[in-house]
Amino acid sequence: MKNVIWLVVGVGIGFVAAHEVNKTQQGKRFFTDLDAKTREFGEAISEGYRKREAELHAALGEAEETIEELSKP
Repeated sequence: MKNVIWLVVGVGIGFVAAHEVNKTQQGKRFFTDLDAKTREFGEAISEGYRKREAELHAALGEAEETIEELSKP
């Protein structure tokens, strides 16, 4: 329980510090840049996921076709 309290205190201090930093021009630029990079990273992950999903669906389709061909008498 003590560790949870320290975690909550740490998160709270982090939010306060980020809010204070965001009040400055450099802080705003930093968080704007961080936001852009985070969004770019998330989009890259999503794109990779969609590509891999398409590859797996294609492979599954090929496997189903092969199974159908092999099961014909």
